[in-house]
Amino acid sequence: MGFSVKGKTVLVTGAAMGMGRLFAEKAVKEGASQIILWDINGAELEKTAAALTAAGGKVHAQVVDVANLEQIEKSAAEVKEKFGAPHVLINNAGVVRGKLFWEHDNLRDTKFTIDINVLAPMYITRAFINEMIERDEDSRLVTLASAAGTVANPKMSVYAGSKWGVLGWSDSVRLELELEGHKHVKMTTVCPSYINTGMFEGAKGPLMAPILQPQEVVDKSWAGMKSGVPLIFLPKTVLLSKGLKGVLPTRAWDFLAGRVLGVYHSMEEFEGRGNDLSGK
Repeated sequence: MGFSVKGKTVLVTGAAMGMGRLFAEKAVKEGASQIILWDINGAELEKTAAALTAAGGKVHAQVVDVANLEQIEKSAAEVKEKFGAPHVLINNAGVVRGKLFWEHDNLRDTKFTIDINVLAPMYITRAFINEMIERDEDSRLVTLASAAGTVANPKMSVYAGSKWGVLGWSDSVRLELELEGHKHVKMTTVCPSYINTGMFEGAKGPLMAPILQPQEVVDKSWAGMKSGVPLIFLPKTVLLSKGLKGVLPTRAWDFLAGRVLGVYHSMEEFEGRGNDLSGK
C-alpha cells in the first residue's frame, strides 16, 4: 500500500500563497489531520488559513521568518509540543534575485538568498528529522530546488548557487537515510524550470522548457513525494540539458545554451515579484 496523507501532519513553508498554498490545499483534500503553515507574510497567511479551514482543514498557522534560526527553532519546538514532528515536511519557501553578481548587495541580496534557499531547509529539516527517524512511521521530506541548480545562468548567479547547494544537500540526505536504514523517511528533491507564480515575472522559458504552471508542479511533486521518487525534473527536458552540459566541452555547451536553447538569455527581462516575500 502506498503512502497516504490521510490522518497525517503536514508542514509547508512559504505557505501563504503560490505553490505553498497549493500544497496545503492538497493536504486538506487528502484528509491530513493537521496542516501547519509557515510564512513571514502574516496578512496573507491569515487569509490562507481561513480559506483552508473553511474547506474543512485543521490548520495551525505560524508567522515564521525562515531566514531566522531562532524563529525556526522556537516555532519547531511549538509544533513538536502540540503535534509531534510532521509526517510530511515541504520546504517550499524561496526567493530569487535576478541581477549581475556585482550588483548584489551582500546583506539584502546574497545573504538573504542563501539564508532562505539553502540554510532554511537545512535548519527546518534538522529540527524535525530525528523525531521522524525515531518514530518509525512512513514520512516524507520534500525540498523545492530548481533547474537552476543544474546549469549556470547569467543574472542569477547567487540564486543558481543557492539551488546548487540545496540540491546537493537534499539528495545527500536522501542517500544518508537510505544507507543508514531509515527508509521509512524518504526525501524528494524537485527541480522545476521557471514557474508562473510571479516570482519569475519577466523571465523567458528556454527552448523546450516552457514556463510551468504552479498547479502542474504541485501535482507532480505531490505524486512523486507519495511514491518516494528521489529526484523530479520539470519539464523532463531539464534532464537533457543536464546531460548535454555533462558531456559537451564548455564552449560547445555555452554556444548551445546561449545561441540555440536561449538559456543564457532567459533572465534578460526579469522583473520578479517586486518584493521580498518568500514562497514559490
